[in-house]
Amino acid sequence: MNTQEHPFAPFVRVLGKGKKGSRSLTQPEAREAMGMILDDQVRPEQLGAFLMLLRVKEESPDELAGFVQAVRERMGRPLDLRADVDWSTYAGKKNHLPWFLLSALTLSASGRRVVMHGAPGHTAGRIYVEDLLGLFGLHAVSDWAQTGTELDQRRFAYVPLRVLSPKLDELIQLRPILGLRSPVHTLCRVLNPLDAEYRIDGVFHPAYGPMHQRTAMLLHHPCAVTVRGDGGEAEIKPDSDCSLQWVAGGEYRESTWPRLLSRRLTKDERLEPEQLLAVWRGEAEHPYGEAAVQETLAVMMVLMGEARAVDLARVRARELWQGRDRSAY
Repeated sequence: MNTQEHPFAPFVRVLGKGKKGSRSLTQPEAREAMGMILDDQVRPEQLGAFLMLLRVKEESPDELAGFVQAVRERMGRPLDLRADVDWSTYAGKKNHLPWFLLSALTLSASGRRVVMHGAPGHTAGRIYVEDLLGLFGLHAVSDWAQTGTELDQRRFAYVPLRVLSPKLDELIQLRPILGLRSPVHTLCRVLNPLDAEYRIDGVFHPAYGPMHQRTAMLLHHPCAVTVRGDGGEAEIKPDSDCSLQWVAGGEYRESTWPRLLSRRLTKDERLEPEQLLAVWRGEAEHPYGEAAVQETLAVMMVLMGEARAVDLARVRARELWQGRDRSAY
């Protein structure tokens, strides 16, 4: 019997040594641990223990920053490939359509290069952006070359997690097996794979917003906002106040985005993705959806410094939405 300790065992021990003996990983430790996971140097039982110990403890900003570093070191992206806006989408929607997709497309039509990344199918009963791209004549890219082409031609590219990191994509699909989300769900949201100047992501649980932004500060992401949005996506709920966490100029702050609509709107009895395209084309109206599109755009106006006050940001967002090319898709 081989009694030599496995090289990954110390990382599990750090996290699982009990209430008094355990601690969070340092950023260098987290970087090394995630590197071993990505390089398939970890046994399955170690991986399960590691992910669930992190889940119980809750990942720290230092751990997340180290994880991100390990993933980015292995992505192999061309250094000259760039985007202005990083938009993560990993939660999926179940109560409303993903109206934020129209916000992102409006932003790209205004001249910003928007890269959106996500992973479909890991939670049953939810609608994922990747599954709706075909409605707009778009597609998920299969490599970095296609990413560059899409950004050059459309100023919008959807990069699936399986392209960013096949191993992370494999891990995020473990949710039905583990019964819980793992730190991979948080890690993916803060990847910012193309070093975009502006990053937006969404959370469902309030405690994760500050964690995302403190991670962004460790990774030197200059401008970022985390939205406690609909279903955990980066989408403002126009009929309720939304909690926001920001990083700007290396400083962290919190704010509440005031509701636009004075009353709650009735949810659609059935989600029909075709409505997204019909609303874009002006062939249908959807009061909640159009308000969500514009409010999410307004937050981006503040993030990108195009407006400081909420009212001015809403005016600018309305102009962009009303000026969209309705025949583009």
